[in-house]
Amino acid sequence: MNTPFIFFFILFLSYTEATKCGSKGLNIKSPFTLSPHHNKDPNFNLYCQNTNTTMIHFPLYGNLVVKSISYNTRKLSLIDPKSCVHEVFLNLNLSLTPFRYYYVVKNYTYLNCSVPINGNSIPCLSGYGHHVYTVKPSVKVPDSCRAIKTVEIPFGYSSYLSDNSFGLGLTWELPKRDDEDGDDGFEEERTWVHLTTKKVPMIAGLILLAAVGMVMKMKILYTKKILVSDEDMENQFSEDLLAQQHNIPQALE
Repeated sequence: MNTPFIFFFILFLSYTEATKCGSKGLNIKSPFTLSPHHNKDPNFNLYCQNTNTTMIHFPLYGNLVVKSISYNTRKLSLIDPKSCVHEVFLNLNLSLTPFRYYYVVKNYTYLNCSVPINGNSIPCLSGYGHHVYTVKPSVKVPDSCRAIKTVEIPFGYSSYLSDNSFGLGLTWELPKRDDEDGDDGFEEERTWVHLTTKKVPMIAGLILLAAVGMVMKMKILYTKKILVSDEDMENQFSEDLLAQQHNIPQALE
């Protein structure tokens, strides 16, 4: 493998390899994109925080840390930076995004009670004079409580599942193509800028491959030219040698 080819091959990889936040960040590949700062795009845009931390922004809620991405199983594992998963469950609206919960969801009702009731209250949502619980919708609301909201979430609160990431697994639906039938599901915005941004790595890769092919072709032509030149010189030398041998007898006569 020659030096020009190695150079262009490495350059090609630099354009096509997955991007990441810093040297220790997650590999970001399609359908996700990486931007320097978060924006209001509810699609697959991620951004970096504190160099190595990958973040995602959800409309009407806020930002969550991306813990891991499994592209084979389409699982996006998240961490709540405020360490309150049930605040995320209570307020996160996934209907405006291409995501849904990775786990099977059930209906749970959040109760805000002025006095403790049976069960474990959610510490990060509770405080002095108010205690927040998750219960099944069929449970009768006590007089000391009021229902906040009923939502579809993977788990009700449990003191055994109270870390800042359990249950925050999402999966995603790929955007529909323009030629697919039906209006259900998440439709991707297909602006010229959006498509151009997504196609930059592929276009750059094709240009680099074409450049590599051109360099290789030029080298082959140059090598052939050198070989032809060497062959002409060898033929000329042979002809001169034969002429000298032919002239030797004439000089001796």
